Amino acid sequence: MSLDTTETVGNRLEEPFRPPRSKYVSPRAFVQFPAVEIVGLGIDLCEIERVEGMLAKYPRFPERIFTEHERAYASRFARPARRYAARFAGKEAVMKSLSTGWRRIRWRDVEITGGGAPRVNLTGTAQARAQALGVTKVLVTITHTDTTAMVLAVSLAE
Repeated sequence: MSLDTTETVGNRLEEPFRPPRSKYVSPRAFVQFPAVEIVGLGIDLCEIERVEGMLAKYPRFPERIFTEHERAYASRFARPARRYAARFAGKEAVMKSLSTGWRRIRWRDVEITGGGAPRVNLTGTAQARAQALGVTKVLVTITHTDTTAMVLAVSLAE
């Protein structure tokens, strides 16, 4: 979509509109970006205490649900359940953004990376579902409180 910024007054052509320069408005605010389509949105909450209970009750829980990278990341922290809760919520949010649930996508086929801005790696059934929907990228954002982790996922197609 192109935005015509040229104005005509009578028969003469005026200068193109120039956004005002201000310390409050970034010049990048007026840059056009490539078009992307939002294919799906997903959001999920996970109680950290519940994950702590799962870790205590089922010692193999991390191996069944999380990738090796996710387990290594979580184990670096004093309270790994907080990181596991965020990754668990992230996996569910991504599955929702792909319009499916955990019964159709294997848990370890969705990986939420840590250390900086979180990224999503899809493999196996998750990757196949994303390709079927035309998804080229999945973005996630993660937040925590002392008791809860929340993740929002957006599946995009270019």
